[in-house]
Parts: sequence; structure tokens; C-alpha cells
Amino acid sequence: MTALFASGQRMLAIAANTVREAVRSRLLYTLLLFAVLLICAGALLSALSYVENDRILQDVGLGAMRLFGVAIALFVGVGLIHREVERRTVYTILSKPLSRAEFLLGKFAGLVFTVWMQLAIMALAFAAVSRASGAPLGGGHAAACLLLAVELALVVAIATFFSAFTTPMLSSLFAGGLWLVGNLTRDLREIGEASHQPGVELATTWVHRVLPDLASFNLSIEAVHGLPIAASDVWLPLAYGAAYCAVVLVGAVVIFEQRDFR
Repeated sequence: MTALFASGQRMLAIAANTVREAVRSRLLYTLLLFAVLLICAGALLSALSYVENDRILQDVGLGAMRLFGVAIALFVGVGLIHREVERRTVYTILSKPLSRAEFLLGKFAGLVFTVWMQLAIMALAFAAVSRASGAPLGGGHAAACLLLAVELALVVAIATFFSAFTTPMLSSLFAGGLWLVGNLTRDLREIGEASHQPGVELATTWVHRVLPDLASFNLSIEAVHGLPIAASDVWLPLAYGAAYCAVVLVGAVVIFEQRDFR
């Protein structure tokens, strides 16, 4: 128990240091500023429409939160591990009583906390613009933001996985590409089922099983249109996201343990 507590303290220290590094990034504030501006621009776009003003405003707002949240997770997060290696500070850090797993998991925790802070700011801006425009807010919007937070944590885990063995540019491309494909895996499975070709159906089914099903985290339509959301629509994606994050992080730790920094 004492060893576990000490390990947790070391990871917490790495996480806190990661947050301090991340909040110094100008790119972080640039992306956050554009996100808030786009959320506010939703009010202008909705004013140009004669119908469904509230839905247009909130569609734009939730879309901006998702897009820029992923951008922050990718472009701010993937460079932090590489920066430690490039500046050779990783040698000093790992020479202390700190395992590579603790280092990597601490980085992940710090990045997730940073991304969630930005998401909270965007959510507050979204709520303020919605209230100012008279658009309704309810439990569906809270559920949508909760699952968006889980999706962003999964994106950070995927970016951490690729950062464990490749450059920031390739990590961003791989993680961003996987995010795009992850939003289409459910559609690919349905296309495979509709093709009535056993080979195509089997291939698309396995693609859906192996790659992340990110569409399960998107409750924007239900929130914006006020549709009922079952409890299983929230807790099942939560469990799925936590399990997928755990699997990805285990893979990242295994690869990072074998990496040669010389």
C-alpha cells in the first residue's frame, strides 16, 4: 500500500508539471480563443435563420467544442513527451526513482486535466451564449459534455500511445486520422451489413470492434433536439471509453518501456 501511494504521488507530480508546461503554450490559448469565438458566432449564424435558431446556435456550439477540444488534445499534447526527449530532460527525470510507466501515465493524467479545463471553459461559454440567446439547456447538454470529456480523454490516450514511439508530426497525423476513422466505424459496419457480402461484412465488423467507436460519445443531436437519453446511452460509453483508454495506455507503456533514448 505504501509503494502504491508513493507511485501515485510521483505520477501526480509529473501530472502537475505537465499541466504547468501545457498552460504555457500559446497554441493552447489560440485554439481556445477560436473555439470561444466560434461558439459566440453561433448566435450570429442562428440570427440569420428564420427557423430553428436555438438548434443552429447549439449545433455550432457543440461542434466547436468537439472540434477544438480534439485539436487541443492533439496539437498541444503530442509534443510534450517528445520535448522531454529533445531537451534531454527525460534522462534526468528517469534517473530518479521514477519508472517509465509512472512518467507516461503522469503525462497522460496532466494532459487530460488540461484538456478538461479547456472543455470546461468552452462549456461555460456555450452555456452563457445559450442563456443570452434564450436557447434551452437541460440534462441532455450535460450528458453530451460528459461524453465529450470521455472522448477527449480517449484521444489523449491515443496521442500518448503514438507519442511513445514516434515524432509529434506523425503522432498528430496518426491520432487525428484514427479520430476521423473512429467517427465512421459504425457507418462502415452498417455499410458492410447492407452489402450482403460475407467478406465485406466480416471486415467492417472487425474494424468496428478494433478501432474506437467514437460515434457512441456524440449525443449532440439528442441534446440539441431535446430527445430522451437513456441511462445506458451514458454509462455504456463511459465504461467503453474507460476500458479502451486502459488498453491503449497499457500498449503505450509496453512500447515506452522498450524505447531506447540513446
